Amino acid sequence: MDPLRIFTHDPTPTEPPGTVVVTGGARGIGAATATAFAARGATVWIGDVDTDVAEATARTLPNAHAGRLDVTDRASWADFLARVSAESGPVDVLVNNAGVMPLGAFDAEDEATRDLTLDVNVRGMLNGMQAVLPAMVARGRGHIVNVASMAGMIPLPGMVTYNASKYAALGASLAARREYDGTGVAVCAVLPSAVRTELSSGAQLGGALPTVDPEDVARAIIGTLRTRAARTSVPGWVAPAWTLVEAFVPEPIERIARRLIRDRRALALDADARRGYADRVRRQALAHVPEVRR
Repeated sequence: MDPLRIFTHDPTPTEPPGTVVVTGGARGIGAATATAFAARGATVWIGDVDTDVAEATARTLPNAHAGRLDVTDRASWADFLARVSAESGPVDVLVNNAGVMPLGAFDAEDEATRDLTLDVNVRGMLNGMQAVLPAMVARGRGHIVNVASMAGMIPLPGMVTYNASKYAALGASLAARREYDGTGVAVCAVLPSAVRTELSSGAQLGGALPTVDPEDVARAIIGTLRTRAARTSVPGWVAPAWTLVEAFVPEPIERIARRLIRDRRALALDADARRGYADRVRRQALAHVPEVRR
């Protein structure tokens, strides 16, 4: 069955819904995406390192499951997908959503946090694509959505490593899209602007990027099943607008505009408001050992 048809109209009893995997689905954009797919009749699998939270999220949804998934670990992917396959069949849609977003001065960033950011945001996405693509290609159909960010197009102070990871995520998505063109598998990138989630806690939203909710991003992710667009920003006008800025606005003018909209907000965080998320990322960073060091 064409996975596009599964989600572009209400499934009938003769059209069983597909199987959707959402990484980092315990909270935020991932949870909103899992909720949106479940509402459309999909069998949803939430993969997350925070298993208890993922299971709690899954219990609120119809026909949803959860399991531990460390996206940076290929063995974890193999174990997770083996369970998905055994209980729900092959994966029709993969949403690579897991991500971490450290903010603050680059020269104060520690190596453990940098390793975690690059491993989750880049290696995790590559691991996910590599894990599902062979079976999708063999079946002649499949859909992969990589949740990048407008930080994959717009450089912002206080986000050097995160910018690097999301530029990589967008580039990898576009390259994989071309490599698997004609196989029946679509690879799409979704680029949210500033999202009201825990990742942005402590930062004053607005200014350089418009602010959206996780549900807005979830709708865009599902929309790619219809459009199969290579790149979708949320809101939709942001990526085209930035492309025009890059092409036609001289850097001195851009510099003035950035000062007016105060684009250095990621360097002026509310530490108390961000402490919960920052502490969790720090714990994960200290516990994380990159595969290249094992």
